[in-house]
Amino acid sequence: MNPGKFFAELKRRNVYKVAVAYAVIAWLLIQAASILFPTFEAPQWVMKVFVVIVAAGLVIALVIAWAFEMTPEGMKRTEDVRPDEKIPQWSRRKFAALILVLAICAAALLGYQVFRAKPTSAGTKEQSGVSVKSIAVLPFENLSEDKANAYFAEGIQDEILTRLSKIADLKVISRTSTQRFKSTPNDLREIAKQLGVANILEGSVQKANDQVRISVQLINALNDSHLWAETYDRKLIDVFQVETDLAQKIATSLEAKLTGREKKEIAVRGTVNAEAYDAFLHALSLLNRQGVADLEESIKFSRRAVELDPNYAEAWCSLGFAESQKYFYPDHSEAQLARARTATETAIRLAPDSAEAAGALGVFNYYCLHDYDAALTQLEKSRERAPNNANVLLGIGNVKRRKGLLDESIAVQHEAARLDPLNEDIWVNIGRGCRGLRRFDEARTMFDHALAIAPSDQQVIAERAETYLAQGDLETSRKIVEPLKFGTGERGFGFQVVLLIFQRRFEDVEKMVAPVVADAQQPPLFRAIGRVTLAYLHVAKNDRAGAEPLFAQAETELNQLRAAGDDGVLLRDVLLGVEANLGHREQAQTIADSLLETTRNDAWQFPREQEAVARAYVIFRDFDRAIPLLEQALKVPAVEAITPAYLRLDPSWDPIRNDPRFQKLANGK
Repeated sequence: MNPGKFFAELKRRNVYKVAVAYAVIAWLLIQAASILFPTFEAPQWVMKVFVVIVAAGLVIALVIAWAFEMTPEGMKRTEDVRPDEKIPQWSRRKFAALILVLAICAAALLGYQVFRAKPTSAGTKEQSGVSVKSIAVLPFENLSEDKANAYFAEGIQDEILTRLSKIADLKVISRTSTQRFKSTPNDLREIAKQLGVANILEGSVQKANDQVRISVQLINALNDSHLWAETYDRKLIDVFQVETDLAQKIATSLEAKLTGREKKEIAVRGTVNAEAYDAFLHALSLLNRQGVADLEESIKFSRRAVELDPNYAEAWCSLGFAESQKYFYPDHSEAQLARARTATETAIRLAPDSAEAAGALGVFNYYCLHDYDAALTQLEKSRERAPNNANVLLGIGNVKRRKGLLDESIAVQHEAARLDPLNEDIWVNIGRGCRGLRRFDEARTMFDHALAIAPSDQQVIAERAETYLAQGDLETSRKIVEPLKFGTGERGFGFQVVLLIFQRRFEDVEKMVAPVVADAQQPPLFRAIGRVTLAYLHVAKNDRAGAEPLFAQAETELNQLRAAGDDGVLLRDVLLGVEANLGHREQAQTIADSLLETTRNDAWQFPREQEAVARAYVIFRDFDRAIPLLEQALKVPAVEAITPAYLRLDPSWDPIRNDPRFQKLANGK
């Protein structure tokens, strides 16, 4: 075919004009669809299919333009038109006008898209610096007639948060922060400001037998506009789909992009057993609470869930986490270790790729095996799969602290605080990290953050007071902590005892500690520690005869506890001092070696064990071995790291006080 004749024929048949007109109309349709599809919350694949259809339509339009002609009698196939038959031609001016009008419409739609996108892309941050892709899920109101169903509303909130936490393109605030607000607050703008978010999801849950009604509404708290509201009436076992639908709908509304893996993970259906799911929600509502009793209840409900559905991976994850916590405190026994191991290994077997299983394995390695490298590897996996989980970030920070990476630990815990700004525990942990680095002013600022959230938390007040003692300011520390009242098992009680010892108010110490020793209801370890403290008072007063029986009885009690399975660091620390004071050098050396060996990979605890062993050497008057340990402990960060002020104030160091090497350390900065 002659190319010149071919292109002339294209022109004669209006194929060029059809192509140009179709391109402009297609552009107009695509611009309109990009506005309307999100408005009606169409899935992302709908737009992709629409673009493919429009593209395919161009080929069809060109084929029709070539194969058919428009004649005065109507449309005819080209081969049926006589060569001398006149074919109507489009007016150039009319055609140009049509194209111009369509182009203006398309340009207007494009302009609308560009300017509409500015607040959410170039302007994804409001003046306050808040991302529009940020959300807090407030506690769901329990509308059930049975108020005992409050756990169910808490569990549903937690499940929705778990799904949202896996979407990397969102900022999702953790439940620890949101639970401080009621379900339907008056001032959403103020809550959003406190939490650092633009959007609030609030709702209610009503449960009657196996029927559930969930009502939710998504609100832009910055301008108080309601984005949408939904009510779901479902059977209990179908609630999983509601949680998935809500997560997807929120992501669409906030224009968050979901990866394929994220879509898969937020659509996970945990169990088909309604009773197992109910038990799991019970456990979930208890898992974030503090206290041994809540931990035991969480374990009970998690065990019930996996008994009802042995393949319920999420329940095994929560059980593994709780059992590992229990092994760390209060049940440091082989039987408890086995329970933690079984739950964690089952979780990994059932859900090897889930964020929760990786988190459970990380916690097991941290609490139970003290394998900090393995713990960090698993927690980083969990973080990758659930980037908005503040608890995972807090855990990573704690592991990095154990590895001696204090600055990294503090940085990642600040990330956790961004996702959970009203979580007191995060601010306390950051404060402890700063205190371990001996950055006392920073530590107090972090403790002040925690106290702004929980002003009456006496433990935090005591930790803040300890920073002054570490700097040698006995008076300020005393004024802060003296009015406080602590139970014997609380850390604040021990700090008050230390403060009195440093003031050499030995009679006041005896008044505090003697009732603990006499109380048969106290845990045996606490009573033994109390007895050792009373013995040290006699030593401080040069009454060796009065100290010896107390040390001997404490030795018996501590060895009995050790034989029963408690071989923790705290017990061995106390027993080391007892054996040294009884002159049992061989036993003391064995314990000292075991303490240093078992904590060598724990950079956060190891310097404290060096300090404990140095104390034992001082008791034996072996100053040459004590001094190097103290020098090392003073150089590195640690939990409540030793300071020169502690060397000056603590009566335990009196035997070495005249050694010039010790004096140099005690007078350092």
